Amino acid sequence: MEEKEKEKIEQQPESCNSDCSSCASAGNCSSQPGSMIEETNSFNDIKKVIGVVSGKGGVGKSLVTSLMAVNMSRLGHKTAILDADVTGPSIPKAFGIKEKATANELGIFPVRTKTGIGTISVNNLLENDTDPVVWRGPIIAGTVKQFWTDVLWGDVDYMFVDMPPGTGDVPLTVFQSLPVDGIIVVSSPQELVSMIVAKAVKMAEMMNIPVLGLVENMSYLKCPDCGKEIPVFGESKAQQAAEEYGIELLGRIPIDPKLAAACDKGMIELYEGTWLDEAAGKIEAL
Repeated sequence: MEEKEKEKIEQQPESCNSDCSSCASAGNCSSQPGSMIEETNSFNDIKKVIGVVSGKGGVGKSLVTSLMAVNMSRLGHKTAILDADVTGPSIPKAFGIKEKATANELGIFPVRTKTGIGTISVNNLLENDTDPVVWRGPIIAGTVKQFWTDVLWGDVDYMFVDMPPGTGDVPLTVFQSLPVDGIIVVSSPQELVSMIVAKAVKMAEMMNIPVLGLVENMSYLKCPDCGKEIPVFGESKAQQAAEEYGIELLGRIPIDPKLAAACDKGMIELYEGTWLDEAAGKIEAL
């Protein structure tokens, strides 16, 4: 642990009521992640940062991140995606990005999608997309931090951070180093949903990050003939989990072969669907 972090822990009051406004240790306490926020490049003006998280992998964080960025872009906002899933990057594939990032003495340039969404991912830096990232946690966390500090994002209304699964080094780095305005929790319909949501919500609460709501992916399959919604993975537990942890259910994304094909072909910006309109409204209201 770095000396700076040790000092902060030592300076944390023994009794904390989470009311920083009346605390003598305000700004110098480990319960305040804002005290460790890293400055982004001086050329950047990033207004809102939204994390997309889950307590486990394979639930569709990258899909939700991509769809939210496209949604907000369609509403006229300047959007960007910071791909913090260093060992399993998916964003370039979803947007059909094959270009490598370039840089000059001022910093690294984000790679733009066809509709102008700024992105950065470790796959924009590797020689081959299939090269594995065999790095230890601190190096991965440092890379994510550099995506924030060294990239010339420019003017951004909403930046979405695609998190790796779980509650390890990278989510902790993002929550401590970036001025995160809120998170969207992604889940699937299986019984594990309560545990998945609980892990993400509790970590957010520990870091004093607002939870904007829950999005359920792979909720159902819609019959192309009769339109009936078929719960392939069982009945949805999303509403129940949302109520249990006092958060909103912002959307349910179906199993849609067309959506899957759009991701595989790098054409996510052409998707059609209103599943995340409520989530977009929630973010606009920040």
